[in-house]
Amino acid sequence: MEIRRAPFPAFLLAALAACGGSDDPAPNPPPPGPSAEQSCSDLNGRMISKAEIGKPSSGAVVQSAVLVKADAQGNANGEYCAVRGIVMPVDPAAPNLEFQVNLPTNWNKRALQLGGGAFNGTLVTGLGKYPLQPAESQAPLAQGYVTLGSDGGHKSSAGFDASFALNAEALMNFGQLSIKKTHDVAMALIKARYGVAPERFYFIGASQGGHEALDAAARYPEDYDGVVSNYPAYNVTMLHLGSLNAGRAMYGNGGANWMNAAKVKLLTDAVYAACDPLDGTKDGIISDVAGCDAAFGIAGVRRTLRCPGGGDTGDTCLSDAQISGVETIASPYEPGVEIAGMTRFERWPILEGALFNVSSYGSVPQPSNPLSGKEALLYSVGAATTKYIITRDVNFDPMTLDPKAYATRIKEVGGIMDVSDVDLGPFMKKGGKLIMIHGTADDFITPHNSVVYYRKLVAQKGQAAVDGFARFYIVPGLGHGFGPFNATYDALGALTGWVEQGTAPGVLTAIDANPGASRTRPMCLFPGWPRYKGAGPVNDAASFECVTE
Repeated sequence: MEIRRAPFPAFLLAALAACGGSDDPAPNPPPPGPSAEQSCSDLNGRMISKAEIGKPSSGAVVQSAVLVKADAQGNANGEYCAVRGIVMPVDPAAPNLEFQVNLPTNWNKRALQLGGGAFNGTLVTGLGKYPLQPAESQAPLAQGYVTLGSDGGHKSSAGFDASFALNAEALMNFGQLSIKKTHDVAMALIKARYGVAPERFYFIGASQGGHEALDAAARYPEDYDGVVSNYPAYNVTMLHLGSLNAGRAMYGNGGANWMNAAKVKLLTDAVYAACDPLDGTKDGIISDVAGCDAAFGIAGVRRTLRCPGGGDTGDTCLSDAQISGVETIASPYEPGVEIAGMTRFERWPILEGALFNVSSYGSVPQPSNPLSGKEALLYSVGAATTKYIITRDVNFDPMTLDPKAYATRIKEVGGIMDVSDVDLGPFMKKGGKLIMIHGTADDFITPHNSVVYYRKLVAQKGQAAVDGFARFYIVPGLGHGFGPFNATYDALGALTGWVEQGTAPGVLTAIDANPGASRTRPMCLFPGWPRYKGAGPVNDAASFECVTE
């Protein structure tokens, strides 16, 4: 039987023709974009005008742009374009700022800036892991982040070389401008490579890099969505005067205060014997700091370690002079000058579990001028700031510094280097997020310094407002990037989860990176600390609870 088909209505035939149903040849596809190699090569020699950089400069230039293949020897970051260049100064006598920006071929639409350390002066390449990142996790570049860093605006030799600061522009770069210049150069390169700006821009740093993270949030809130600040040197001027005060206490009384390695170990062992068990288990970590202060403190030093008669009779006891030095280190310090809103520097945790050792006390009973390299760590950094930043006299003897005599200059440099009085309100209002941590065993930047910052923030904004954008963790056993509990944690995951999914971090889990440690602990929100529950494996974070007393 013949089946008769109804004809298509004319309007349907017209619609099909409009959708490509005609016999006309299909249009040619658009030509492919440039290859990753070509896109990278095109950045070589690129000039970035001073108008594109938000702080004074003479512009920037890319000196090299090299595509690193995914299978290149030693590369675990996937394919990326490594871009290096310089930001040129306004002052012809000032040093260049060197930067590196890494542009992954498989970009995740995010950027991560990494901070420096000490007085900076070494290029932060952005190729490795961020500070305190767990060993088993991929570096941010391998995760698809654009990563970037700089040398802080100068080159320095090893140690505490602050000679760059004799140039005013170099000091400004170190104090607050280098991160902005690096950020803006990176933004120009990102747009040139991908055609769009990143959807999110983050910052992570530790020590001086932690200071830079707080600078990023406070001084440049519109540039960053979230920052992580680990053991920050946020108040460099006040911190280094506090460091000098501690160092001079070690050398006081013509060297009678100084302790050799055996005496320092004697003191540390006594602190741990009294305080380690207070958190419920003896594990080489002092978690109950307040309990430790009450149980031992300077009274415990005098009671258990004082040499008979108070004189120095050997390595099995401490003299009155040595105890006096320890007491000064373990006490607050007031330099007599208000610096960026601060008049007092808090105590060092020498009696709370910080591992003061040979580098902390140095190997000589009196410092040299100029420094020999054998001096105490805290004295050395304070001496560098005294010579090159405060007095600007390289021959000045830091043992003789009276801060009040240099009050005007100290206030001036505090305005450059310290972020203690810069409001985080704009960062909070734009929805930025801050994670800050500090270890109880830090002998180079006292954790009490960060406690002051956080408490001031709460006093200004209120606890509820602070809880909406900031988290602060005190980590028992963590020192200045090492310690009896060398904590690592997923800072980037916690930060991006908060910024991008709205999941505010609570108690985190820290992994001890010390070789063979194989243990975890909870990272408690301040003022909490981890106490052993009394049952369960002592190497497992689940066996601890966060308490406040």
